[in-house]
Amino acid sequence: MNVTLAPGTSLRRIAEIVRNAVLFGPDAWEGGSLPDKDLNSTRRQHVLPTDRDVVELFTLLGERRVPYLLVGGIAMLRYVEGRNTEDIDLLMSLPSLKQLPEITIEEQNEFFIRGRFRSVRVDVLLTANALFAEAQHSFGTTHRFAELDVPTATPEGLVLLKLYALPSLYRQGLFDRVTVYEGDIASLIQRHRPAVEPLLQRLQTHLETGDMNELRGIVQDIEARIARFEQHKRN
Repeated sequence: MNVTLAPGTSLRRIAEIVRNAVLFGPDAWEGGSLPDKDLNSTRRQHVLPTDRDVVELFTLLGERRVPYLLVGGIAMLRYVEGRNTEDIDLLMSLPSLKQLPEITIEEQNEFFIRGRFRSVRVDVLLTANALFAEAQHSFGTTHRFAELDVPTATPEGLVLLKLYALPSLYRQGLFDRVTVYEGDIASLIQRHRPAVEPLLQRLQTHLETGDMNELRGIVQDIEARIARFEQHKRN
């Protein structure tokens, strides 16, 4: 059963989604099950995120007025039905991240940090990357959860970030992630009709010409697939 995050949903729903992904995998949904031996093994290997920790993470971000955007799989669920995700993805600057020292950094490079807020895994895209800074500045909105408002990437912002990531995923041969990202882009375009050409133009200053040519081909394929789907719906 697919999941969404409707307006007014409790932040505790995010914890439930992440727990399901940790326990059953990103393709499992509510009501899924594993054999007891597998479930017990999974519990030993992972710390399950708690409702309290998820709520407190976003509460602290708000109380300390930390500039950030919710991105990634959780943000996707505000706009389309989607898969489970094992972490919370945030986009912010490094100085903003330092306003939340409770996040323990486990891995870090120039533009990305993997950390943990108590029981919750947190991945951070850093605005030291010019494209990420542009996304935060130009492609944010606010979504209301039951407890508080959360700054969240717009559909256009999510398409922009996923298009930007695709060339690297192809070069690394990460076929599963390519399939997921292209599916996310297709869902966002089909459901929300963002203007894609302006997004491609923005990407031109951040990607090589060859990558841009590949992206334009991918977008054409996605748009053709959507057109075929909608033609079948009308017939």
